[in-house]
Amino acid sequence: MNHNTASEQPVVLVVDDDRNTRDGLARALQHAYKVITVDSGDRALAVLDGQPVDVMLSDVRMPGMDGLTLLNRAMARHPGLVAILLTAYGNVETAVEAMKRGAHDFLMKPVNLDHLELLLQRAIRSRAMESENQDLRRQLDDKFGMENIVGNSPAMQTVFDVIRQAAPTQATVLIQGESGTGKELVAHAIHRLSTRAKGPFIAVHCAALAPTLLESELFGHEKGAFTGAAFQRRGRFEMADGGTLFLDEVSEVDAAAQVKLLRVLEERTFERVGGSQPIEVDIRLVAATNRDLKARVAEGKFREDLFFRLDVVTVVLPPLRERLGDVPLLCTRFLEEFNRKNGKTIEGLTPDALNILAAYSWPGNVRELRNTVEKMVVLGRGNRLTARDVPQNIRESVRVSPAARNGDAPFNAAVGTSMAEVEKQMILAALRRHSDNRTEAAKELGISRRTLHRKLQEWRVAGETAQQDEAASTPQ
Repeated sequence: MNHNTASEQPVVLVVDDDRNTRDGLARALQHAYKVITVDSGDRALAVLDGQPVDVMLSDVRMPGMDGLTLLNRAMARHPGLVAILLTAYGNVETAVEAMKRGAHDFLMKPVNLDHLELLLQRAIRSRAMESENQDLRRQLDDKFGMENIVGNSPAMQTVFDVIRQAAPTQATVLIQGESGTGKELVAHAIHRLSTRAKGPFIAVHCAALAPTLLESELFGHEKGAFTGAAFQRRGRFEMADGGTLFLDEVSEVDAAAQVKLLRVLEERTFERVGGSQPIEVDIRLVAATNRDLKARVAEGKFREDLFFRLDVVTVVLPPLRERLGDVPLLCTRFLEEFNRKNGKTIEGLTPDALNILAAYSWPGNVRELRNTVEKMVVLGRGNRLTARDVPQNIRESVRVSPAARNGDAPFNAAVGTSMAEVEKQMILAALRRHSDNRTEAAKELGISRRTLHRKLQEWRVAGETAQQDEAASTPQ
């Protein structure tokens, strides 16, 4: 932190009911700090709420609000504040209690000014470092909060944009997508990029629980609420207090639980099964479904009012068959993951293997691709995964596809080809299959027509430049 100018001086708030102490500390510190003095805890909180303060120096024994109460309230409102407590009645218990409540340090009166100066310098450095760390963590989260969700296709870029916009808010999010598209990964990303990132992330897979169990799982139960309830149990809503609750396959929640769920979303209170005591919770709800919830509402199987409560921000995850251009990227990510897990050093996939994987329809979506790459890594024997390593059912499915019957594989490239070249080969092969119809080729690849056009322009310009360079270097 640079303090060359007066405007950049750290701000120190001195809180003491003794005027001589306040004035003495102000005189001692004004050469390096902007000092504000007040005579009570109430006035201190007013200053803290009104402007940035770097360090608060507060007496412990004061009439009205004492120093420990002030510390509690100040830290609750301004977590980044550095607080140092001063006392003429110093004892170990008070010092320990102050540190437990978040005080940076504790000084005895009369204050040793050299010691105070040193303490302030350290405190300011510590605060600057913590601020930098928070900025760094925020940047890393902005960049890597979605590191497990891979994709360059326009549909996935839209998903990333919605996550970035929705995550910092408290809005309920509904994630829609087929099984295996990565709905839980999106829920995790929303949590990690939210203000609740330090709170719990609690997931409930609704389809895996019978209706009677689901209600107890969500809301908990009291001892004796039903046969086998030998003790009180907290539900997932209580566990998620201060964090994010993720309800996967929310479409499978039965009518009775839907009523309770709606009430929690409206009032933020509920009772445990068999209980009558209202319990308040502060949660952010993220729900996911692989069913069409609107259709479930029309069929009378899902409450319309609950649907509207859930459908505040919607994230639609495309199936993998609609973004086959992302297959090489996903394969690379999964290969790295399973190399690490299995102690392998497989360098990559050969183009013939990628040909097959990129031509398959992936009914199980990204999850199926991930499981496939894991199987290939575990059973693979060479330093690269080849067509022989692709599971037989996938090879056979691709072999009977129209493209394969016509002898036109999605693309063909030499071993060791870069991902950029693989992408180029895939696009050119798709254009051949669709007789240069860019709209149809883009649709098959899961990219926009604009992106396809831009790629072709880049390659054309790069090709012309290479030809010009070659001509310039040829002796005349």
